[in-house]
Amino acid sequence: MAIFAIGDLHLSLGTDKPMDIFQGWNDYLPRLTENWNRLVGPEDTVVVAGDISWGMSLEQSLADFRYLESLPGTKILLKGNHDYWWTTKSKMETFFDRHGFFSLKILHNNSYFVEGVYLCGSRGWLFEQGESQDQKVLAREAGRLSASLASTGDGPGERIVFLHYPPLMGDQSSPEILNVLAQYQISRCFYGHLHGASCGYAFQGKSQGTDFRLISADYLKFQPIQLEISTNS
Repeated sequence: MAIFAIGDLHLSLGTDKPMDIFQGWNDYLPRLTENWNRLVGPEDTVVVAGDISWGMSLEQSLADFRYLESLPGTKILLKGNHDYWWTTKSKMETFFDRHGFFSLKILHNNSYFVEGVYLCGSRGWLFEQGESQDQKVLAREAGRLSASLASTGDGPGERIVFLHYPPLMGDQSSPEILNVLAQYQISRCFYGHLHGASCGYAFQGKSQGTDFRLISADYLKFQPIQLEISTNS
């Protein structure tokens, strides 16, 4: 069994929001499907780091969830800034159960223990240049990330963090998020949100003991990446 990650699928099977108009997104759905089916097996797990569906509600996102359900593996979903369908964890889980989407799991104030490691995360927050800093949102997202990590208890195993927003980008950062990563001594953090030319501003590499990696779908050429998992985790 393996663990994969990818972010920003921007599915729009039930809405009129074509992504093919953007450079690099031509025929992205067939490409994603082919790559996913080639790499991911039924017993594998894929973390999808936000911006999953353009639907404005669970019902509008139904076709997108049905597509995800058709792909192999368990999919762990976290919220992105364009996931307007996102509601309470209980409502989303009830919706998934009602429609038979048993391979879709929600990452929200919780964690999942898979292959000897803990998969943790939250949306995160990084205010864009020109916008005012929202300390309340930053504090809330840092709290959610802390709750996710705290839910792992004291068990052995690496804690791997997934965010939608990059905690570092160019000369910007989210200190509240970075403080949580440092507090829990997180060695790996994966994030999405950045597309096209913005990927050039992505921080990739180590900072304060944490290795950061960008996993936006277009950056990955619509190919989920497999995480290296140590047998000593």
